[in-house]
Amino acid sequence: MIDLQKLTEQSRMAAMEICEASGIKPGQIFVVGCSSSEILGDRIGTATNLDVAEAVFNGIFPVLKKRGVYLAGQCCEHLNRALVIQREVLERYDFEQVNAVPQPNHAGGAFATICYRRMTDPVVTESICARAAAGIDIGGTMIGMHIQPTVVPLRISLRKIGEAPIICARRRPRYIGGARAVYDESLM
Repeated sequence: MIDLQKLTEQSRMAAMEICEASGIKPGQIFVVGCSSSEILGDRIGTATNLDVAEAVFNGIFPVLKKRGVYLAGQCCEHLNRALVIQREVLERYDFEQVNAVPQPNHAGGAFATICYRRMTDPVVTESICARAAAGIDIGGTMIGMHIQPTVVPLRISLRKIGEAPIICARRRPRYIGGARAVYDESLM
């Protein structure tokens, strides 16, 4: 039996560390890809669990909300890794809404389903046009496509949430100018 309290705490810690390390600012987007199956130690898509997804949401969402950072909950591959976001984000960034309601065992996955149920005015968008500033991939869900322009891995104190390996990331500006260019160290 998995300890849901522990999952919430691990998720909270991870979100806090990523926010600190990435320098994410209010109004920016934090993407979360989450396999509840992998957290339970099973192969992605084989043991979907809403309680596990809710424990992760309960750890991450309050951290982001307190900082004024927007959550984008990634759906599974069956919805082409679409994202659940608040309508406010859709309108602020001029994203396009699509017609899909994530389902835990069919298309969307547990975490996206929980995001859709728990956000105050959720919508689904097929793309956030690679506008996320940071994020966490819990269990190999492939979030890199949502972060731009250059994805940089972040190392935090946690390596797993439950049994799922995590990969944390942030964006950084592109380097331009080639070998003769000088770069601002604070942006690296």
